[in-house]
Amino acid sequence: MRLLANRLFRTQLGGVLRTRNKFTANKKNSFSHKNTFNMSTTNTALSSSSSSSSAPSGDDLKPILYSYWRSSCSWRVRIALNLKEIPYDIKPISLIKSGGEQHCNEYREVNPMEQVPALQIDGHTLIESLAIMHYLEETRPQRPLLPQDVHKRAKVREICEIICSGIQPLQNLIVLIHVGEEKKKEWAQHWITRGFRAVEKVLSTSAGKYCVGDEISMADCCLVPQVFNAR
Repeated sequence: MRLLANRLFRTQLGGVLRTRNKFTANKKNSFSHKNTFNMSTTNTALSSSSSSSSAPSGDDLKPILYSYWRSSCSWRVRIALNLKEIPYDIKPISLIKSGGEQHCNEYREVNPMEQVPALQIDGHTLIESLAIMHYLEETRPQRPLLPQDVHKRAKVREICEIICSGIQPLQNLIVLIHVGEEKKKEWAQHWITRGFRAVEKVLSTSAGKYCVGDEISMADCCLVPQVFNAR
């Protein structure tokens, strides 16, 4: 993992870390179970559907990102939105407060998985960070996060899957609570080490300035938060 950390901070990805620090200042503004969840904003966003498959005009409502400041999955999407320079609003969802705001009935209507992130955009609600990033790539192709080369695109997806399927879910809180207090640290370290060993092997042949070649991609959006949270 040391090789991964060194690679990140030798490149311009160090600047991407600021997206997390900027968001941390807003973490205390999350809604409470004691308050009424503002479904009026949700309904307004859902009713504003786009009229064509092309990217929406600037007059449309800004996307709303349901996010938690410590969530690496949310962080991936914030990085992608910022790299593409897409204005958006944040609704902070505390995964800790009052047993976790993601479990309240109102938020379950937004994300039935009771997780973050969720993104309301173009009259739709999307969940799962990779699905969200692919939607952004397809509807807002400016500042692309997937290479043009087919092989490089596959490599980006490969790295994303290692992180999003083989590392992050296995050391997430929702899994660790079922492992037990005595074993959870050992469990998390095992899967983090195993996953990063695979990532380093892939990067040894794919990396240039960034994870795949010299252009920033979804792979970098996934790698930065995972390395940061694994420290």
